[in-house]
Amino acid sequence: MDTNVVLPHPESERLYKIALGLAIFTILYNMAEGIISVYFGYRDESLTLFGFGADSFIEVLSGLGIAHMVLRIRRQPDMNHDAFERTALIITGIAFYVLVAGLTMTSVYNLWIGKKPETTLWGVVISIVSIAVMAALVYYKMKVGSLLQSDAIRADAQCTKICISMSIVLLAASGVYELTRFAFIDTIGTLGLAFLSFREGRECFEKAEKNIHCSC
Repeated sequence: MDTNVVLPHPESERLYKIALGLAIFTILYNMAEGIISVYFGYRDESLTLFGFGADSFIEVLSGLGIAHMVLRIRRQPDMNHDAFERTALIITGIAFYVLVAGLTMTSVYNLWIGKKPETTLWGVVISIVSIAVMAALVYYKMKVGSLLQSDAIRADAQCTKICISMSIVLLAASGVYELTRFAFIDTIGTLGLAFLSFREGRECFEKAEKNIHCSC
């Protein structure tokens, strides 16, 4: 379908409902992923998996801003994001920086005492599921954003790719540990998540100034 053609109103309404559904699904998925990852990360003493779960909870905050954004552009497509969206971005950015500090300090401590996970099998499972789900979300968000000619929804789809990067870091760290029992790979994976979280936090503040919102 030619995305340059103005869609009939009923079709636009249907697509906005799909966009809202994708946003709500993202929130619910991240909540479930966060709970499961934090539980198994704590139980198995895998800091990479625990940090991944903590990141998922932060993405819930961002997802709430996205759901609000979809409702807002459905009513006023040409309006820049409002105070709620800017506040959500700022709070999310602060949460990411707090996560970076926590992960970095804990990684250094674990490295100092030589702590290693009991197992990282659940990290492998969760990361594979996450990559599949996030790839599907990127595809459908991009498709809906293109049909609606919405730069905001397309930008959100592009930002979801960062979550795929985090899942790949988790998969690499968890997979290597399961295969080799290399003691420091969990710390390396955690620092990789911290680096990506720092980038996300910085981008949240930048997007708050540039009227862009995105989430995993």
